[in-house]
Amino acid sequence: MSKQDFSIPALMNRLSSEAEAYKLLEELRWGADKSRCACPHCGVIGGHYYLAPANGSSRKTRMTGKTGAVSQRRVWKCCACRKQFSVLTGTIFHGSKISVRTWVLVILEMCASKNGVSAREIERKYDLTAKTAWFMCHRIREAMKLEPMAGLLSGVVAADETWIGGKPSNQSKSKRAPRARWEVKRTEKPSVLALVDTVTGEVRSRVVPNVKGATLRDAISQQVEMGATTLVTDEAQAYKMFAGEMKGHERVTHSADEYVNKDGFTTNQAEAYFGQLKRSIDGTHHHVSVEHLARYLANHDFLRSTHEMDDSDRMRLLVARTTGRRLTYKPLTDHRDYDTPSCP
Repeated sequence: MSKQDFSIPALMNRLSSEAEAYKLLEELRWGADKSRCACPHCGVIGGHYYLAPANGSSRKTRMTGKTGAVSQRRVWKCCACRKQFSVLTGTIFHGSKISVRTWVLVILEMCASKNGVSAREIERKYDLTAKTAWFMCHRIREAMKLEPMAGLLSGVVAADETWIGGKPSNQSKSKRAPRARWEVKRTEKPSVLALVDTVTGEVRSRVVPNVKGATLRDAISQQVEMGATTLVTDEAQAYKMFAGEMKGHERVTHSADEYVNKDGFTTNQAEAYFGQLKRSIDGTHHHVSVEHLARYLANHDFLRSTHEMDDSDRMRLLVARTTGRRLTYKPLTDHRDYDTPSCP
């Protein structure tokens, strides 16, 4: 495929029917050799055959007299467990009643928009309900999460933290914590820590309960190989608590108008990430709840970490991550699927 195959005009030519959309998704997820994909039920590789529709485009799913419902869903059957499956089985698309054509186009939009796409935009553009568009966007963000087997960062890593949200003093009176008017506590907003590999540009961010030394050390140790990493930070005192565990610790003194220290180290990459993140939240989403903030961080981590890819390659990578990440509506709305720390 050429790099322009996944532009909107090119996709519209390829998605002439739902069956063609299935074929494209199979190509994105399984590659050209579909015979080497694994059965989502038993895991056997290559032990399956194409079942229906026989003509490759449509089939009747049930017969009532001489009429029947017509489906363009492409079905495969495993020779080992004898179960049927499609390219949607066991993925973020599993159980969805949204057309595959709509899924493909929305994925392209979310891969191509560096400021993100709001659920309201998807609702209007694709004639969906607000709940459907919101659920759809979160399922795509589920595929954007960091892969479970991703290794630890090493080398030179820039770290910085920020607070997400408006000033507590601007909240409505019913939500505002009782305090004097002149007291504005920044820590009432959710805290976010970002780690950026200064060589590859990979970003890993997460919501943290606070920005104390013990909290930051715990979060950083889960993503960074401590003894093999030079950590670059601003002059925040919290990092001094565990600086001795790092290979090196470089500080940039912002209070002295220093943004690149004498050895050439800087936290500009982490600050640029936060700038893009906040522009997206303010200008595109307008509001992000604390419960789902980690999902929006995963969205922007993915886009920032793949910024050197074109939209087509980013889309291929995203579809490849959809396997085994099924997300249902109830745990999403119960906030149990993400381990989101509580914020003060």
